[in-house]
Amino acid sequence: MAAAADGLGSIAIDTTQLNMSVTDPAAWATAMNNLGMVPVGLAGQQLVTDSICVRGFDPNLSMMTGITPINPMLPGMGLVPQPPPAEVPVIKEIIHCKSCTLFPPNPNLPPPSTRERPPGCKTVFVGGLPENATEEIIQEVFEQCGDITAIRKSKKNFCHIRFAEEFMVDKAIYLSGYRMRLGSSTDKKDSGRLHVDFAQARDDFYEWECKQRMLAREERHRRKMEEDRMRPLSPPAIMHYSEHEATLLAEKLKDDSKFSEAITVLLTWIERGEVNRRTANQFYSMVQSANSHVRQLMNEKATHEQEMEQAKENFKNALMGILTQFEQIVAVFNASTRQKAWDHFSKAQRKNIDIWRKHSEELRNAHSEQLMGIRREEEMEMSDDDSTDNPSSKKLRVDESALAAQAYALKEENDSLRWQLDAYRNEVELLKQEKGQLFRTEESITKDQQLQFLKQTLQGMQQQLLKIQEELNNKKSELEQAKEEHTHTQAMLKILQEQLKKHTKELAETNGHDESQANEINVLTVPLVNQDREKISEKRSQPLKSEKEALLIGIISTFLHVHPFGANIEYLWSYMQQLDSRISANEIEMLLMRLPRMFKQEFSGVGATLEKRWKFCAFERIKTT
Repeated sequence: MAAAADGLGSIAIDTTQLNMSVTDPAAWATAMNNLGMVPVGLAGQQLVTDSICVRGFDPNLSMMTGITPINPMLPGMGLVPQPPPAEVPVIKEIIHCKSCTLFPPNPNLPPPSTRERPPGCKTVFVGGLPENATEEIIQEVFEQCGDITAIRKSKKNFCHIRFAEEFMVDKAIYLSGYRMRLGSSTDKKDSGRLHVDFAQARDDFYEWECKQRMLAREERHRRKMEEDRMRPLSPPAIMHYSEHEATLLAEKLKDDSKFSEAITVLLTWIERGEVNRRTANQFYSMVQSANSHVRQLMNEKATHEQEMEQAKENFKNALMGILTQFEQIVAVFNASTRQKAWDHFSKAQRKNIDIWRKHSEELRNAHSEQLMGIRREEEMEMSDDDSTDNPSSKKLRVDESALAAQAYALKEENDSLRWQLDAYRNEVELLKQEKGQLFRTEESITKDQQLQFLKQTLQGMQQQLLKIQEELNNKKSELEQAKEEHTHTQAMLKILQEQLKKHTKELAETNGHDESQANEINVLTVPLVNQDREKISEKRSQPLKSEKEALLIGIISTFLHVHPFGANIEYLWSYMQQLDSRISANEIEMLLMRLPRMFKQEFSGVGATLEKRWKFCAFERIKTT
């Protein structure tokens, strides 16, 4: 408050302060410019624009009357104006305070950048303060933007200022870019360029959240009040059944104006279960009264149908009159388009007449189709009605209506008797249920027994299925063991063959002169081994299992027939791998061993060069046989 008082006190300037020498025109112009006045008696351009000066202000007023002019940029007199619109260029002026002066930035420079405004922002960051700036000077400068609640100053030439309202922050942002100078000092520590930006504070965000919650509560309350206002009124309360109320209700059912209200009460009583043996007759009379109202409704419907037919007839007649007038208008346009009259019209007139004629023809055709549709509907109604309008048919109609009325009355009596019978049956069933005389029938018992028997059989089948699955798993394990044993025996056979080869080689080395005998022994041992192989393969030979095996045998036979000297299993497997990547060498060898009459295995070489080859021998076996 003291600072505000000082600011307000600084507004009044004594006239003695204006007494300065006119010999210095620059000083006089600067002083007049600071006061917001056009310099008097000086030639040249106006120092400040008219938009900054007070509108309608006469600069000669102070000279003639001695009234001290008031600078609108002084503290307390709207120092910082509202931010101008975007399309209006911003023009900032020098701001004089009691302890400092703020000089505007260069208008040619781009405006200072700011961060995104946080929600509910009431705090600003002020950087670039002079080193000698105190908290009192900062408050003096920024309290002109609004009430300040807190100032947090740092030792590094910046501070945070929190205002009372959000709109005050916009006024503080306006000061961003100004150069601040303390007094008239030119020291570097007494000047600095201000940078004002939005700051994110927890207190601001908390107050903003509280305000949003309050607005949300108000909105919910408003919506609730609107829903309560728009909610339809609750139906009137329906009285409980009594003989007196039933008598009044029967009278209301006979009154057309109160029938809707009375029928609602009757429906509610019936749904509540007020109908019993004692009140059945009274309710029957009320239901009969409601049924009698049906005839009145049918009569009303008939009158409305007559009114609708009359309205249709009136509409058809009016439509025919409109269509006649359309025909006349189209005839006028057609007559105008003939050569006698058409040649006398201008080009624009002909164009307009042609457009009008087309438009009138379209409207005429549309109304004509509508009228034809009405006539078709009348013809269909006439075809559905088989009766004629002669006197005999009228008598028949009267007789039929009388018979229909009698049949309707008999039907009502029959329905009432049937309803009474149903009511008696319901009462008997209720009594039986209360005494507990309803037991399960024999059919339900047999169904339960059958259900139990089916459950037992299902359980037995499940157990049998589990046993079969266990046996299948056992068979699979046995088959895997047999495969392992077979591979083991094949490996043992290979080892024995290698040992036999080594033994024959040693004998040949020790007895060099008996080399021919060793070769004979080797030649003899190979057929023996082949004979053993053939015996084993004959035992294992089985017919082909699938079409895939037959295809493989054909491809292998062709391959081995092209190689008359035979091929080892690795070479054969590498060729088959190109055709089927999933096949293995073991599968090919097993397949060849199963067919000893088509394929034979021979050993070639001696010692380390011994190699096992497969040959195609089917043609040789055919010749021998």
